[in-house]
Amino acid sequence: MALIMGRDAYVHCALFLPSSSGFSDDLFSSILTHMPTLATNKQAYHNYQVLDEHEAGIVLTGPEVKSTKLGHINLKGAYVSVRQGALWLINTHISAYPRAAGQYHEPTRDRKLIMRRKEIDSLLGKEKSHGLTIVPLSVYTKGGLIKVKLGVCRGKKQHDKRAAIKKKESDRRIQRSLRHKV
Repeated sequence: MALIMGRDAYVHCALFLPSSSGFSDDLFSSILTHMPTLATNKQAYHNYQVLDEHEAGIVLTGPEVKSTKLGHINLKGAYVSVRQGALWLINTHISAYPRAAGQYHEPTRDRKLIMRRKEIDSLLGKEKSHGLTIVPLSVYTKGGLIKVKLGVCRGKKQHDKRAAIKKKESDRRIQRSLRHKV
C-alpha cells in the first residue's frame, strides 16, 4: 500500500509487486512513517546535559509550515517558556517562505507548543523542583505533522564541556587508527 499526494487530497493505491522482488508491506510502511529531522540544536547538546526527552506539536501558519519542511528553521539560542499554563517556543527563527507573496510572518515570533496537560504539569514540576530548563533539541516530521523534541536539561560547567570535547577527540583518534589498521 502506498500513499500518493494529489492536489487536494491523499489517494491510497495498492502496489502489486511480485513476491520474488523482495518488497513487502513492511518496506512501504517504514517509508511512510520515516521521520526526517528538519533541524537540530547542536548548541543545546554542548551546553546542557539532557536528562529527559519529550515530544510536542507546534502551532505554525501555512507559510511557516512550508518553510520549516524545506529546512529553513534555526533552533540556536531557542528555549521553552511557560505562560498561563502553556508552553511557548521562544527565539526560534523560521525564514519567510519565498512563494507566500502577501503573507508575511515575523521570523522569531513566539510559537505555542501543544502537549497533554499531564505532560506539561510533569515538565513544569521537574523544571521548578530541580532547577532544570526545557530546551528544544530537534524539529522533525511525523506522519505529515511537525514535531519538536524537547529536552529537560541541566547546564554544564565549563570543565564538563572541556572533558566532553577531549573524550570526543580521543574517540575520533581511536576510530581513525582502527580504520587505517584494517
